[in-house]
Amino acid sequence: MQELISEFLIHLEQERRLSIHTCRAYGTDLSGFLGFLDFEKQGAPMDPGELARDKIRAYLSHLHASGFGRRSIARKLASLRTFLTYLCRTGRIGKNPALQVSPPKQDKTLPVHLDVIEAQGALNAPPDDTILGLRDRAILELLYSSGIRLRELVGLTESALDLDSGLVRVLGKGGKERIVPIGKHATDAMRRYLTRRPELMDSSATGEDRHRVFLSRTGSPLSPSGVQHRVVRYLSEATGRRRLTPHTLRHSFATHLLDAGADLNAVKEMLGHASLSTTQVYTHVSVERLKKAYKQAHPRA
Repeated sequence: MQELISEFLIHLEQERRLSIHTCRAYGTDLSGFLGFLDFEKQGAPMDPGELARDKIRAYLSHLHASGFGRRSIARKLASLRTFLTYLCRTGRIGKNPALQVSPPKQDKTLPVHLDVIEAQGALNAPPDDTILGLRDRAILELLYSSGIRLRELVGLTESALDLDSGLVRVLGKGGKERIVPIGKHATDAMRRYLTRRPELMDSSATGEDRHRVFLSRTGSPLSPSGVQHRVVRYLSEATGRRRLTPHTLRHSFATHLLDAGADLNAVKEMLGHASLSTTQVYTHVSVERLKKAYKQAHPRA
């Protein structure tokens, strides 16, 4: 079955054009399932056609007993469903038994976001008198102003920016391109950084690396972990809160837009969501805020 998994991962990368990060996650999930089957069969080969609903349920029980949370188990089941659907489509198996297994019920959790005052404090946290401070301000402003993902930000090249029009061209999940608007504060921060960006450039850099927007102090493109480390530090220092990530700024972007009356479909397009139901979670955030304000202020709440 390992050969089929390898073939499937190549399909995801080359035909569906999923990111390396996403393909790696699929590979990890499916390797875990294969390890479970090897243990169950004591190393004997498993024909995918032998898979049945009870075997998949046993795998989910094994994950639960091993300490995996509901969200992780649901993701692993989704990976297995996608893999088995691929085997059905390519004629390797006749039906997908994973479709007969329900994922564990998820606890309802709302996206963590900043309030407007916290967001302003975080955006003003980097120093504005150094090239690295200007770069970090541009990163924070762009994340909050556009709602783009971390990996979308680090992949930006100079040609993707149209600061005169206040637009950024982003390559999102599945290689899908979208245009997102950015506000005046973000365009101003980007201009201040780009004016001094040549100070960071490595003269020996070639190809796309030379045109990446956000560079490290050595001139190489900033990595996702490099950006995450800086953003987490600024958010924590500005708010005193822990477990905040670059995605917190994406959540804040969407929540603040909807709080101010923005159209849900417009927010969906800016976030690059494939389904409106994914964006609707932010309406729950706004409703919860209204309910809290009501309970605190109304005399007969």
